[in-house]
Amino acid sequence: MREKKAWYLDGFIGILGVIILAVIAIVAFLSGVVLAGVIILVIAVIIASGITVIQPNQAVVVIFFGKYMGTIRKSGLFLTVPLAKKRTVSLRVRNFNSERLKVNDDEGNPIEIAAVIVFKVIDPAKAVFDVDDYEKFVEIQSETAIRHVASKYPYDTFDDNRLTLRGNSDEVSKQLALELQERLKVSGVEVVEARLTHLAYSPEIAQAMLQRQQAAAIVSARQKIVEGAVGMAKMAIKELEEDQTIELDEERRVNMVNNLMVAIVSEKAAQPVINTGSLYQ
Repeated sequence: MREKKAWYLDGFIGILGVIILAVIAIVAFLSGVVLAGVIILVIAVIIASGITVIQPNQAVVVIFFGKYMGTIRKSGLFLTVPLAKKRTVSLRVRNFNSERLKVNDDEGNPIEIAAVIVFKVIDPAKAVFDVDDYEKFVEIQSETAIRHVASKYPYDTFDDNRLTLRGNSDEVSKQLALELQERLKVSGVEVVEARLTHLAYSPEIAQAMLQRQQAAAIVSARQKIVEGAVGMAKMAIKELEEDQTIELDEERRVNMVNNLMVAIVSEKAAQPVINTGSLYQ
């Protein structure tokens, strides 16, 4: 289905024509020419059926006995094809707030997700003829796209190279808008924006996943601390040996590394032990 321009005239011309025909019909009735008056009155009614009013940011799809005659996008009063069915389609920007959907993310964890879809009709002919109800079509396809996109990403992860629903909401929203636009192009609808409005673990696993996140955060932090401690120990030993401040044999080097690692990695402040030598000779 391709949109085309419908035939139309200024509506005031149509109103003027109807008034003139109505006056002629009244004169005919008064003159006793009833048949002519009836015919003229019927013609006036037929012409009046083609008069339509179109509001700003609306379009009217003209259908004449099942045949698509075209679309009128201008606003105002118009005279179009008489006896035609006229379907008004709003071209205004609208919002659709999805329900909270329960979906399994990429790792199989049940989550709750919702989004707001901002859309508008750009092709009234497709919106009327290619789908049964374009508004319902937008709702169903939006929920389907949200479910599909949510299942492609994990809710959260400590892998910095991987996109997540929680940490990369902008990228996920763009992906949702692209996928939804692909689904809705058949209905003549353009997706202006798509944004996640709700994202959370399902209540039945929320506490367990919180503990898992805390444990993973602790492990990740410990790993960074150990890496830093090893580097600091290597640097300390290297500088001492280069400055020749003290000579370290293998055993002392091991002890120093051990002491440095304990002091850096320990959660509590290290307690120094002073070796004063033996009390007995």
